[in-house]
Amino acid sequence: MRFSTVSLLAGTALAAREFLNEADTGIELVYGNITEGQLPPLSGMVALPDFEWAARQYLSDTNYTYYRAGSGGEYSYRNNLEVYQRIRFRPKVLNDVTGVGKTLSTSILGYNFSAPFFIAPAARAGYAHPEAEANLVRGAAAGEILYMPALYATLPIEEIGAAKGNSSQVLMWQFYSAANFSVLENNIRRAERAGTKAVVLTVDAPGAPIRHRAARFGQGSANTELVSLTWDLYARLKNTTTLPIIPKGIQNAEDAQLAVKNGAPAIYISNHGGRSLDGSPSSLEIALDIYENAPEVFEQVDVLADGGVRYGTDVLKLLALGVKAPGVEKVISILKSEIISDAANLGVSDLKNIDTTFLNTRSLNQGFWARNSD
Repeated sequence: MRFSTVSLLAGTALAAREFLNEADTGIELVYGNITEGQLPPLSGMVALPDFEWAARQYLSDTNYTYYRAGSGGEYSYRNNLEVYQRIRFRPKVLNDVTGVGKTLSTSILGYNFSAPFFIAPAARAGYAHPEAEANLVRGAAAGEILYMPALYATLPIEEIGAAKGNSSQVLMWQFYSAANFSVLENNIRRAERAGTKAVVLTVDAPGAPIRHRAARFGQGSANTELVSLTWDLYARLKNTTTLPIIPKGIQNAEDAQLAVKNGAPAIYISNHGGRSLDGSPSSLEIALDIYENAPEVFEQVDVLADGGVRYGTDVLKLLALGVKAPGVEKVISILKSEIISDAANLGVSDLKNIDTTFLNTRSLNQGFWARNSD
């Protein structure tokens, strides 16, 4: 009886807790009088969550919902944002951190970038601006970071590739498989001509997602059919192109090991932004699973991640576990600045040397994300 009472009270408390898309840092007090279709000045954007708030004010409900919707009850979407606070730092003092800003650079598949983060693939960017994907290419080039265009972009592959101009911007295109393999093959050929440096194959969405919020506004997924996603398909794809193929959507240590075994040059851990399967783990939990159960993966291949990153501290936690780069100029500038300041306050002298000794992962280790025993 005592347990029943505790469970009831706990359920009530959880139901009453309000979910916040972004922390209350006063932006609404300063710019709360703007209306739909208006944007606050760029100079007033001081953190990444400010852009989420601005989008909610600026976009129509329908277009905003396309970007915002998670799957099912959106618990994985929520967890993506909140899970970072389940890991605490273990700051180290009296270290010379004055040079940490010079250690921001990273490499992915041999390509050099100015910072350990990238612009992850996101479909229908044109719902926000007709030139959105082209602007993301230009912004990534200015910030010297990687951009991964989405298959279901608003602009065609050829226009996105042309937006590079004479720059050396690196693009790695994201693709979905299709019931007809020739459709996937044709899209890859188009991306090859547009200059893609890799194929990013989404492997965590073989079925149509259940997105109640999106359905309410008529914003369904572009992926509506069941497709066969197997390692045989991956092997077939490797025989179709000379480009490296990165499986996107790895969600446990076993699949990370299988990816390495099947010749993947890099893996991309992700739960599709909480938009594919409600109850799927966040990238931080996946990274911890791999770190504890298959740590060799971080030495064998590049590991990328996306989902829920809003602050420089979020990036540092992923880097400490071994992730190389977690997933516009203003946003890039803000995140670079936060990483440098947060790393200094953490006592990190060189970002290349950050490791789990800077983390307390006990909260996540207490049965929250663990393998079932055989």
